[in-house]
Amino acid sequence: MIDLRRLHMLRVVHQQGTVTAAAEALHLTPSAVSHHMRELARQLKVPLLEPQGRRVRLTPAGRLLVDHADALLARWEEAQTELESYRAGVAGPLRIAGFNTAIGGLIAPAAGRLRHSHPDLLVQVRECDTAASMDLLVAGKVDLAVVEPTEGGPPLDDSRFEQNLLLEEPYVMLVPADHPFARVASVRLEDAAAEDWIVADPGTCDHAQRVRMLCAVAGFSPRIVHAATQWQAVWSLVGNGLGVSLVPRLAEGPEGRSVVRVPVSGENMPTRRILTCVRRGSRRNRLVDLGIRALEEVVSTRQVGGRC
Repeated sequence: MIDLRRLHMLRVVHQQGTVTAAAEALHLTPSAVSHHMRELARQLKVPLLEPQGRRVRLTPAGRLLVDHADALLARWEEAQTELESYRAGVAGPLRIAGFNTAIGGLIAPAAGRLRHSHPDLLVQVRECDTAASMDLLVAGKVDLAVVEPTEGGPPLDDSRFEQNLLLEEPYVMLVPADHPFARVASVRLEDAAAEDWIVADPGTCDHAQRVRMLCAVAGFSPRIVHAATQWQAVWSLVGNGLGVSLVPRLAEGPEGRSVVRVPVSGENMPTRRILTCVRRGSRRNRLVDLGIRALEEVVSTRQVGGRC
């Protein structure tokens, strides 16, 4: 019989690219992971890994096995989900990961709802970017992630995950309170082509690349004068009249009247897709289902109330 734990290890080694990184993700020693990979290869009588510089990669047989492993592990998740329905009570933990603005605008309110509706349920929240959330899901360290599609990230049909649209969120332009844009109902992105911009440096975050891409689609390259990655810094720079910025509607900054959010209109109105992501086969898990339903309730409330 094949040990499902070894299949899981092989998948993590494939994702991480090195035995050392996989061992760290799995809380094992590199020698232990290497041992299990050798035993799995010996058991199947085919080589599964081969060196690639300082990294390792799957052999053709290894790639074939990982494809089957995704299906097998998904079925195991389904079995665990069915067993969960026989257990009394809801204790948790339900472990949720998400990026900064998703926690502030979606995950924290959802966790608060669950605390009131299911006081015995332990919800644990972890802030990390989308790539890290996916790694944590694969490693079994979180149960549910709120993610955004990123360049080079897993496609929607990735066999390891079930990804579903949670929210399509518009961007807003952040302007100083005394700026002409602050007095209009909406602004087109191209209307800000001549403004000084506040955007993070390339490579520091996904948002920085997305702003540049959205401006390019609108027909201009933003004149970036100031670089900032933290929302509080962006708010402060805008509030002191140093430029404008494009932010997701969920983004939050310091309270005050020095900054105005202006809706962006036009044919190329920028939006951001936010998804829920779970390991394939675990969607019907009672705790995972509670978490997703709470997130959907938060989205519904915000959209109806117009506070998002």
